[in-house]
Amino acid sequence: MAWAGNQTLISHFVLLGLFTHSPLHIFLFSIIMVMFLVALSGNGLMILLILVDPRLHSPMYFFLSWLSLMDLMLISTIVPRMATDFLRGRGSISFTGCGLQILFFLTLLGDECFLLAFMAYDRYVAISNPLRYSVVMSRRVCWLMVAGSWLFGLVDGLIQAVFTLRFPYCGSQEIDHFFCEVPAVLKLACADTSLYETMIYVCCVLMLLLPFSVISASYLRILVAVLRMRSAEGRQKAFATCSSHMVVVSLFYGAAMITYMRPQAYHSSKQDKVVSAFYTMITPMLNPLIYSLRNKEVTGALRKFLGRCASGGGALG
Repeated sequence: MAWAGNQTLISHFVLLGLFTHSPLHIFLFSIIMVMFLVALSGNGLMILLILVDPRLHSPMYFFLSWLSLMDLMLISTIVPRMATDFLRGRGSISFTGCGLQILFFLTLLGDECFLLAFMAYDRYVAISNPLRYSVVMSRRVCWLMVAGSWLFGLVDGLIQAVFTLRFPYCGSQEIDHFFCEVPAVLKLACADTSLYETMIYVCCVLMLLLPFSVISASYLRILVAVLRMRSAEGRQKAFATCSSHMVVVSLFYGAAMITYMRPQAYHSSKQDKVVSAFYTMITPMLNPLIYSLRNKEVTGALRKFLGRCASGGGALG
């Protein structure tokens, strides 16, 4: 503890977590751990398939491999810490640890916001202008898009982590959440945070609404282009790919907007924890499942990879 005037400033926080130790919550915790393992194995396998199969060396799968890496890092930033706190029965976290968690989490969240927008643009170019696709979506352009996603995410994460922890925190140390999410942490600040909340709102307009507008415009134009296709097979393939993307976008952006674009007065701890679970646990688990189950090229690559492993195992035997 530190003293500032007549107030005692706290030196660490206590995360109250997502669950208690009731039988129902222990069951739900077990489900979360299964989801975590599915997310790790699914995203790891997706990255491996894209690396080893030449048929998946295209811009769409290049972006998908980065999305899988970001999902791996995102869920690994949140779930292991949450599980450790639950098993130990306490969730003490230092100021530095809380700041680092905010930094990593918001950097990865921002990365995904922009990467999903670039993925939507990639699909728009592929469907509406296939003859110029290889020129427009060149390897250099793809790397610049990924680098831009990381840069914007890192800047957003640094700004919010630094400004959040600059406020004095006194009184209660308990964060009613399962990780250090900015709206939950700000509730403990013993200073006026209204100006900072306005800045967060502006950041969210740039990090959420701007990419979401690009995605919406891209898919609207994709829909128009698909409806003009003469080939029924081409329309079906385009709809299958784009519908997968829209499921991911709806879950991810919807949950993030609910959390970061509502005034602080409208936040409920229970609701915030459920909504946060969507983009920290559920979306990272669903992404590889959605893309693999709805994509013949990925399922074909998986069958080829498993066949190669089986033949290799047989040869060793």
